Amino acid sequence: MTDNNSFDVLVVGGGAAGLSAALMLGRARRRVAVVDARAPRNAPASHMHGFLSRDGLPPSELLQIGREELRGYGVELLEDRVTRLEPGFTAELAGGRVLTARRVLVATGVHDDLPDLPGLRESWGTDAVTCPYCHGYEVRDQPLGVLGTEPASVEHALLVRQWSPDVVYFAHTTEVSEEDRDRLDARGIRVVDGLVTALRREAGHLAGVELGARFVPRTALFLRTRTVPHDELLRGLGHLEGDVDPSGKTSVPGVWAAGNVVDARATVIIAAAQGAAAAGALNHDLVAEDVRRAVDALAGFSPAAERAAAGAR
Repeated sequence: MTDNNSFDVLVVGGGAAGLSAALMLGRARRRVAVVDARAPRNAPASHMHGFLSRDGLPPSELLQIGREELRGYGVELLEDRVTRLEPGFTAELAGGRVLTARRVLVATGVHDDLPDLPGLRESWGTDAVTCPYCHGYEVRDQPLGVLGTEPASVEHALLVRQWSPDVVYFAHTTEVSEEDRDRLDARGIRVVDGLVTALRREAGHLAGVELGARFVPRTALFLRTRTVPHDELLRGLGHLEGDVDPSGKTSVPGVWAAGNVVDARATVIIAAAQGAAAAGALNHDLVAEDVRRAVDALAGFSPAAERAAAGAR
C-alpha cells in the first residue's frame, strides 16, 4: 500500500526551477511532491521576458500553466511551507503535515533587500527594476535613471545605456571616480550627485527622482539590489554557500538546489533550465540506488544464498 506522505522527491519551492524539476521527475514516473509558499520574487512584475515562446506572459500565468501540466503526471502540489527539514529526509509543514522523501530539491529563491526610500516599494517590479534584459525593452528611448547602491552600479548604468540615450546616474551612496565619470560622460550619461530622498509617483507611475528639493523627471529607475537567498533549509542540513556542482548537487548527500536560491542572477528561463538539469541528475542518482537495492535483494534470495542458509541450519 502506498504511503500518501512518502515520496521519491520533495521539491521545496514552486517557481520556474521547482516546477521544471517536478515536470521532469513526474515524466520519469517518480512520486513527487511540490511544497510552495506562493511568494515568488517576480510577483510584482506584470510580464516576464526572454523566455522563448512565453515572452510577455505574466509570471503568475506561467506558474499556473506549469501546475496544470504537473497534475497530468500525478505530481502532488501543496500550498504550504516547510518549517523543518531533517536528514533522511523528513519535512514538517506549517499546516501540520509531515512528509518523507528519498531525495530533496530546494528551489526556494531569493528576495531583494531594497534601499529604504519612499516610493521604491510601490514602484518595485514595474518602473523600478533591476534587470535591463528583463525590462529594458519596454522603456526603450525613455528618460531612465540608475541608482548608485554599490561600486558595480556604474557598470549597471553603462549597460542600461544600451536601451536609451537619456540615462541619468544618481550617485546616491556611491563614490564616482574620475575614471568612471569619464566613462559615463563618454556614453552621454549625466551624473547627479547627492542622496536620493524619494521616488515621486504620479497617477500610479514613476514620475521622477527627488534629491531633497531637487527633482529629476524619469519614467523608470534601475538599481542593483542585495539579494538574500531563502536558504535556511539548506544551511540547516549543513550546506555551505556556493557549494553546488553544475547539476545542482549540494555537498549534502541526497540534496539538490536550483534557481535563484543558489544563483541570484538566473532569469526565469535559466532557473527553469537549472531545475530540469537538477531533476535529470537527481533521477540518475535514484536509479543507481534502485539498482543497488535490487542487486542486494536478489543476492539475499539467490539459490546459493538459500543453500548456504540451509547448511547453516
